[in-house]
Amino acid sequence: MTKLLESIGCPTDFKRLPVNQLVSLAKEIRLRIIDVVGRNGGHLASNLGVVELTLALHYVFDFANDRLLWDVGHQCYTHKLLTGRQEGFERLRKRRGVSGFPNIHESEYDQFTVGHAGTAIATAMGLAMGEAVRKTDRRVVALVGDASIVNGLSFEGMNMAGGLNRQLLVVLNDNSMSIAPTQGAMAEYLAKFRTSELYEEVKRKVGRVLPRLPVVGQGMFDALDAIKEGFKATVSPHQIFDALGFVYVGPTDGHDIPHLIDLLATLKDVQRPVLLHVHTEKGRGCTYATADPTRFHSTKPFKVEGDHVSIASSGGKSFTRAFSDAICALAEDNPRLFAVTAAMPDGTGLVEFAKRFPDRFLDCGIAESGAVAMAGGLAKAGLTPIVAIYSTFLQRSYDQIAQEVSLQQLPVVFCLDRAGLVGSDGSVHHGSYDIGFLRSLPNMVLMAPADEPEMLEALRLAVSLEQATAIRYPRDVVPDPLAETTPPFVLGRSRRLRDGNDATLIAYGSTVATALDAAEQLAGSGIQVGVVNARFAKPLDRQMLTSVLNQGHPVLTVEDHMREGGFGSAVLETAQEMGLPTAQLTRLGLPQDRFIEHGSRAEQLAETGLNLAGLVAAVRGALGTRAEDIEQAGRIAAQTAKNPRGSAQPKAQT
Repeated sequence: MTKLLESIGCPTDFKRLPVNQLVSLAKEIRLRIIDVVGRNGGHLASNLGVVELTLALHYVFDFANDRLLWDVGHQCYTHKLLTGRQEGFERLRKRRGVSGFPNIHESEYDQFTVGHAGTAIATAMGLAMGEAVRKTDRRVVALVGDASIVNGLSFEGMNMAGGLNRQLLVVLNDNSMSIAPTQGAMAEYLAKFRTSELYEEVKRKVGRVLPRLPVVGQGMFDALDAIKEGFKATVSPHQIFDALGFVYVGPTDGHDIPHLIDLLATLKDVQRPVLLHVHTEKGRGCTYATADPTRFHSTKPFKVEGDHVSIASSGGKSFTRAFSDAICALAEDNPRLFAVTAAMPDGTGLVEFAKRFPDRFLDCGIAESGAVAMAGGLAKAGLTPIVAIYSTFLQRSYDQIAQEVSLQQLPVVFCLDRAGLVGSDGSVHHGSYDIGFLRSLPNMVLMAPADEPEMLEALRLAVSLEQATAIRYPRDVVPDPLAETTPPFVLGRSRRLRDGNDATLIAYGSTVATALDAAEQLAGSGIQVGVVNARFAKPLDRQMLTSVLNQGHPVLTVEDHMREGGFGSAVLETAQEMGLPTAQLTRLGLPQDRFIEHGSRAEQLAETGLNLAGLVAAVRGALGTRAEDIEQAGRIAAQTAKNPRGSAQPKAQT
């Protein structure tokens, strides 16, 4: 049988296919996505759910000229396969392969590099308004999920778009899911459409009308609108989208390609904002993804053997799991602990907490700003809220952190998963800025555990403080315990793990284990490097800084964060304030003015000089020629120890 997908190099090739072949193409695309994600990992269930919808959109619109905006963007795999990226798709989410999200550096068909929810409607509104000012006929389409449409920015965009007097199509992909099941009143509101007895009747009537009307044109649109109006009062007496100024059409089957093509052809030139409500099945065509869409939302590589699906292990216990165990342990004895997340109970490690303490758990949906504001209210009511959010998504709630938490002097604990380099999700998900935007806030404590025992101790201190705290940790496995015992965290106190007279590494969080490995390797060459586990970026251990910076040897700060504004900057600023010498202080971290592309976390750490080889080279570079002198002295000392009587004497001449 002819493989249709192999013949498609761009959307023009795809549009030559008759509509009746698109079902076969959809099957090929699904198999390709399952195969590649099975080998590389990636977002499986969400992409399988939008295959037909993506095909229909590209069949009707010309996105080389028209604009297609993806909300979140993790469901864009079919889009990439149709727009000339089949070869790069083999290395999906790997270095030198295509990213797992829309990327402006990959293709003209990607309008924004995007990986955060809620952005598409507002940016689409801006694009539509811009095209109106320029008097172009470029159509604008935003594809939005049912979970991200509840984001505050989505509502702000819809509120403004309602007054737009030109074409703007918002496609609401409703699959009843975000990563976990969609939360809140909007989820229930949308469910009323899906469960209504009139849904199938509306679809049947639309199906009868379509054959009698032109393929495109205002006439068909008016007919569809009339059908919808006839049922609106029964299905939903208070239509929220109509109230916001949108013409609402739907819900319709998101897997019926001919029907979708007819509908989109009807709607594409309507000179008013239109919202097309499409119902899809997350994981469509893949039984294990459909059965467990949360597990296969973003999956590691996996293998299928008969009815069994085995997902690759990361090789050890993760920091996320360590956090999960720690918060559950503390909650047993502290009835005031309350956990909050924003649509990611699984990703942030709160699933077990939610099972064990359901009355003390809140999933706010994709609404990080709201989650932080609610946490402020919980704290004001006398509870100790722990807000578990990825570092990259905490950026979305900065104003609430400043106004509803810091300004109010409330004891909210922020647990920042995925801090630092995140690997294959790439630039849209790196947690590279949290130290910088949090440490300037009054009443804020910043901590970072280096191993699993420190996770528990950091969290134990955080929930005991009467002020806001933030604990950051990476998307990585926890190292073996770095010492035989783990003393409690004491506010603003570091921990010296190794002495050394030639240089000192002051490491923060996940970089401590690598700093110890670097010191051990350098010791083999006779270079003795001290290692300090900073534990705190705010407040800093001033006593430690005084001791280390006055030793007169190179001092290097190490962090998995931007150098500018991060932990090293805090050390430099504090040292200057205290009048301490800084001439031999070097800050190691992520490079300035550059986004790190997708790949493995190990590759990214190597690229930024934060792996073992990078730290060893940095210490040698800081020592300069002294490194060779120290190594030479070490070799002589070692030789002398072996042969104390004559090793240093010249050989006799004969």
